Amino acid sequence: MQFHSSAFPFPAGSQEELATFKRLQANFAPQFEAVFPQHHAEKTVVVVPSLTLDQEILSKVKGHVYYEERLLCLMLLLRMPNTRLVYITSMPVDPVIIDYYLHLLPGITSYHARQRLTLLSCYDASPRSLTEKIIERPRLLHRIRQCIPENHTAHLACFNVTPLERTLAVQLGIPVYGTDPDLCHLGSKSRSREIFRECGIPVPDGMENLRDEQDVIQALAALKRRNPDLQKAVIKMDEGFSGEGNAIFSFQQSPVISNLESWIRSSIHTLRCVADDLKYEQFMEKFTSMKGIVEAFLDGTVKTSPSVQCRINPLGRVDVLSTHDQALGGESGQVFLGARFPATDAYCKDIGVMGQTIAHRLADLGALGRFSIDFLSIKEQDTWKHYAIEINLRKGGTTHPYLMLQFLTDGEYNASTGRYDMPNGQTRCYYATDNLKSERYRGLTPHDLIEIAICNDLHYDSATQEGVMFHLIGALSQYGKLGVVCIGKDGETVDRIYDRTVRVLEESVV
Repeated sequence: MQFHSSAFPFPAGSQEELATFKRLQANFAPQFEAVFPQHHAEKTVVVVPSLTLDQEILSKVKGHVYYEERLLCLMLLLRMPNTRLVYITSMPVDPVIIDYYLHLLPGITSYHARQRLTLLSCYDASPRSLTEKIIERPRLLHRIRQCIPENHTAHLACFNVTPLERTLAVQLGIPVYGTDPDLCHLGSKSRSREIFRECGIPVPDGMENLRDEQDVIQALAALKRRNPDLQKAVIKMDEGFSGEGNAIFSFQQSPVISNLESWIRSSIHTLRCVADDLKYEQFMEKFTSMKGIVEAFLDGTVKTSPSVQCRINPLGRVDVLSTHDQALGGESGQVFLGARFPATDAYCKDIGVMGQTIAHRLADLGALGRFSIDFLSIKEQDTWKHYAIEINLRKGGTTHPYLMLQFLTDGEYNASTGRYDMPNGQTRCYYATDNLKSERYRGLTPHDLIEIAICNDLHYDSATQEGVMFHLIGALSQYGKLGVVCIGKDGETVDRIYDRTVRVLEESVV
């Protein structure tokens, strides 16, 4: 048996690889049109949940290797009886976690689903991206190819798409359901602001395409001159994520106009980085590498952080999939902690319309797949004003909770009403977080969690279509960290489910 080198079939980044990738992507549209709507069609989904992001910033997220488990919700695709799923991770996933997901499949036995599920692992817990690990293992690549039957339509599902995922797609000979990495700049902070302005969507006062510390200083001075009452500004790296590439600069005690730039230069080192343990020198070095923006820090008595999740399919159709009110935390309120679905009635339809406008513009520019748009909303008297903040051109923190809800209930979000409608005429909502954590949870294994859940009726009930689903289970023992999605008929029910979940966990630990 012959195994190919990591350069097969073409060197990474070569013209041959780029041309092959474009052919694969071009063929995706007719395959999608013919196969995806068919419940019984023979197809294979290869899931590579690699967080192919800046590794220095990613290292600040505790237990980030276990974030590869967030897309385990895609195992619910196995409810389609002729669909196969290949799921690759850095380290093996505990079988009890796999069983936890499979038992939820409606109308399919777990035995039948298990025959169509292939779990593969790199057995490599190093901090490099999963995709990079796969590419350097030719035998693993060969196994993945063998898992795709010749008569199946197949595609690659990833967290985000970079040149590494493009190389992987070409080596596997299948398209990616995501944006061509040549267009990844569409999701940068700078290009996001430009796209918002092209769409006529308000943005915070600020400047983009900043290159270095000098540009940042000049941008901060310009912001303060335009708005003498401005108290704070946000500095963001173009490719930062979850707030970890942000820093806050305070204008307290600054001169109003005279000597402003000199004062900022002498004070710039006091900015507060959102990422833990990221010093000013490291931040500015990383900023110079990535480039970025400076924005006014918007304040208001009533302020929220909603988001809109959209999808562009291979045929160019745009769908508004969901709206969320994000829960942000950390010292500066910049770190994503969780989200409520759907967003507040007062504005969910309005931000949905704005999200759709932006999505159509992205479709015109060649974007593909799921992405989200973050807003900052401030209530002024009885009116909400919405500012577009950034485009997250990837599956994000609101993707897996919504997928869980959709697969478990077979419902759909109605952007015109702002409600999630199920086939039985009912509606559902949820609260989701990746950050249910406590030092007391450390040492709880996946087996312990499942036992606690079973013994205390902490589960999703398919009869009532309400309850709690756990994810990030692998991170629990080492980091005391867990993800939950609490689904209910209304916000009060969701809060009751979440509160009971936390109470049971607290009472179950020694």
